[in-house]
Amino acid sequence: MMKTAAPLPVSKQEEEADAIESCVSAIRIAETLLRVVPMGFCLAALIITLKNSVDNDFGSISYSDLGSFKYLVYMNGLCAGYSIFSAFYTAIPRPLSMSRAWTLFFLDQVVTYAILAAGAAAAEIVYLAYEGDEQVTWSRVCGLFGGFCRKATASVGITFGAVACYVLLSLISSYRLFSAYHAPVSTFAAAVEDNEAN
Repeated sequence: MMKTAAPLPVSKQEEEADAIESCVSAIRIAETLLRVVPMGFCLAALIITLKNSVDNDFGSISYSDLGSFKYLVYMNGLCAGYSIFSAFYTAIPRPLSMSRAWTLFFLDQVVTYAILAAGAAAAEIVYLAYEGDEQVTWSRVCGLFGGFCRKATASVGITFGAVACYVLLSLISSYRLFSAYHAPVSTFAAAVEDNEAN
């Protein structure tokens, strides 16, 4: 004989509903703040990169001379815009639908990989500027343009801070999406249940 749980008193049900509602509200606020944080990282990296130019006796160099840094600027700007858009999108309380969960999951993935690619490309240029590459006669230039290299390193480091935030957001949106689905029932387990029922 199966025991059924006794229904909770109305006041107890209301208390539990209020507790769940406050928990959902706290999670929404935390996610909204987490979506705003990478905007600060992206804007800081963007500003540092845009102001990164050196002119000395050996010549001049600017971020616009290197394609990977131009790409870094574009991606940081795009990701900062997405951060503010997604923060407003998640801040508005509304029921979670599958289309909304899929949209956030897809956009979080795209932005994460785009900013990761931009950071990796810029990091490679910074590495070559510090170390050079003798096989292709790429000399070390950071001895001549130290200020440029320091700002470029700072910009790349800040960009990877944004990458870490986007990875966390991607994990949250993927958990939210895939937790809505149920695990498929294996055919073996279904056959065993059918046999036990008969």
